[in-house]
Amino acid sequence: MNEIKEQLKFTLNKLELDDNVGQYYRGKVRDNYYFDDKMLMVTTDRVSAFDHVLGTIPFKGQILTEIANFWFDKTKDIVPNHVISNPDPQVLISKKANTLPVEIIIRKYITGSLWREYSQGINGQYGFMLDSDLKENQEFESPIITPSTKAEYGQHDEPISRDEIIKDLVPEEIYSKAEEYALKLFDLGQKWANKMGLILVDTKYEFGLYNNELIVIDEIHTPDSSRYWIKDDYAHNFENNQPQNMLDKENIRQWLIEQGFKGEGTPPDLTDDIRILLSQKYIELYKKLTGNEFEPQVGDVKNRILANLSEKSVI
Repeated sequence: MNEIKEQLKFTLNKLELDDNVGQYYRGKVRDNYYFDDKMLMVTTDRVSAFDHVLGTIPFKGQILTEIANFWFDKTKDIVPNHVISNPDPQVLISKKANTLPVEIIIRKYITGSLWREYSQGINGQYGFMLDSDLKENQEFESPIITPSTKAEYGQHDEPISRDEIIKDLVPEEIYSKAEEYALKLFDLGQKWANKMGLILVDTKYEFGLYNNELIVIDEIHTPDSSRYWIKDDYAHNFENNQPQNMLDKENIRQWLIEQGFKGEGTPPDLTDDIRILLSQKYIELYKKLTGNEFEPQVGDVKNRILANLSEKSVI
């Protein structure tokens, strides 16, 4: 807890590099620099929800990068990925892929945004109908795919059906391969999470083409891109209509909703308490998911990254 409090003043909001490093692109969480056929991908400590960047969370970038690398390594033999090297705990050098303009979201439970839509009577937006008598956090018989468009920074992702994707956005052969890869990744992720006392509830995947090969990019099974619940608490909480024990970004979404913010207008300022809470949840997930202790890189994140990139002749 003391390390988290101390790190509040050292979090990384943005990393600006010289123009000669490459073409800069700012995402919601990552600062990317494109050069040649590669990308320098900096995972900042920024946190976003409801398509708004809200502030920073201590150690978030390190946790996301290390969990993503954990999964990239674990799944590299079943799905090719974009990793080249890891010069800093918050930096990847990756292959510069042509990103598919959709995100593949796989869900095993009705919760989060899907539940919020369903409870408002919204159904069928993904090209199929959900049963009419579902309860919040109920498990589906098998995973469902609910893709979305991949919006530019500051824009909203939108639900889309498979038919719309293969008609207008991605050739069917490529999209079918992406779905196949996504289901393989999700199956492996669920089995591993179950073994570690967790439930991988849902997740999103991004794919791209690199030298005509389809690869998974961005991140895999992190608490930003996925929902995780404590397995042993699920049945009791579901049967008693109680919230699940969450170790992911949904904690900050729920906090925002409690403040009366659901995406429209100006979001409230994050308090130090919610910043610390989310950091604690992410660290707890890190430990449970990887089976390892988290070793926080305490101190000025920006200066550490610059020193590591310089030492390894990246810049």
